[in-house]
Amino acid sequence: MNDPWNRWQPSKQQPWNLVRIAHLHRRAGFMPDWGTIQQGLSDGFEATMDRILHLELANTDPAFERLSSTIGEAASTSGNSDRLRAWWVYRMLATPRPLVERTTLLWHNHFATSNEKVQDVSAMFEQNQVFRQHGMGHFGDLLPAVVKQRAMLSWLDASANRKEHPNENLARELMELFTLGEGHYTEMDVKEAARCLTGWTIRGQRFAFIEEMHDPGEKSVLGHTGKMNGDDLLNLLLQQDATAKRISWRLCDLFFGEGVLDDPAREKFAIGLKQNRLDIAWGIETILRSQLFFSDANIRSRVMSPVEYIIGIIRSLEIARDPPSTLLLATALRQLGQDLFHPPNVFGWAEGRTWIHTRSVLARGRFVSNLLSGKLHASALGAIDLSTIAKKFGFGDSMQQVVEFIGLLVSNESNIGKRLVKSDGPLNSEGDLLRDIVADLLTEPKNLLG
Repeated sequence: MNDPWNRWQPSKQQPWNLVRIAHLHRRAGFMPDWGTIQQGLSDGFEATMDRILHLELANTDPAFERLSSTIGEAASTSGNSDRLRAWWVYRMLATPRPLVERTTLLWHNHFATSNEKVQDVSAMFEQNQVFRQHGMGHFGDLLPAVVKQRAMLSWLDASANRKEHPNENLARELMELFTLGEGHYTEMDVKEAARCLTGWTIRGQRFAFIEEMHDPGEKSVLGHTGKMNGDDLLNLLLQQDATAKRISWRLCDLFFGEGVLDDPAREKFAIGLKQNRLDIAWGIETILRSQLFFSDANIRSRVMSPVEYIIGIIRSLEIARDPPSTLLLATALRQLGQDLFHPPNVFGWAEGRTWIHTRSVLARGRFVSNLLSGKLHASALGAIDLSTIAKKFGFGDSMQQVVEFIGLLVSNESNIGKRLVKSDGPLNSEGDLLRDIVADLLTEPKNLLG
């Protein structure tokens, strides 16, 4: 591979097949269902990629957006954070644009804000909508929209930031976590940046700049001196090479497994991102079309977070057509360590192998068992009938054939039925055994990788 960022094209050595179709959808969304995989085979690589990249940016389902808006607004005004969690779970389950929800989750983790402190469900709802609105645009639009939103201002105590007593919370997190990253600024830069931000506060549930609270004097930040305000500070931070490197790290962390990307490739991507004015959509397309993204080293190399795992299983098995209770699913996510709207700290959730330990693996096993038995449905639905899905797509009604189908969905592995099924009896007499086999399959260590 001469340049890992060269565009990938199917070849005899790396064909456009089930494995790479599923890989693309897992990273650019959630686990795909069988119909999506078959559509990818039928349409081919270019049409599939165009649909993911470009139709994702359009409102392709107005009815879904209207219903989601109604549910979200009701959750927002209720003041009930459980309902807000359930709303977002609903969006991820039902959206025709999973890439948008994946980037929304990415920015929720980057700008980690918890309702534990904010204590304002409507502010958290508004922030989530900001992530969705700007999350695939320019970072230069996303950054000010987020830091001027009341959830962030409340989270980082902006109301206490006035010229007599500059508060460093927002300035520090703005530089350390949102833009430059640790090691690219000094403590004096933080103090001076806090002076730039004086006067930023909340009035009438909205951002306000109160001039009499602002320090109008000269400040020196990152070697630049002038009578800077908060907007001047943001513009300065957006111009820094370190900011492009940090945002490129965020994007690459979403789409690449651990150890896949070396330093020269990361540096080249950061340079391109800066040259393209921190255009997030450019960055995502560059990654998803790259040779490195479709390389064997990148496939099945990234540990799925609880959200990716739970939403992915339900979407891939088409349980979303008769979905479990989104309230119960949000609770399951919390039990697995990813409590939406409640990241653990300002650093967000740690990704990768930190998701996998004895307790979490057991918890994922309990979730799968409860899901397949129907216990996560609000109504007395009974156990999930996996055979119906398999039959719909032309698989037979034997145990082995159905497990083969499930194996293709979740692991891209052929002959898995032969490996796992010793009894090939009819499904109507061995439904419990089928569910046990599928539960084992879904919790195999390699199937926690996406």
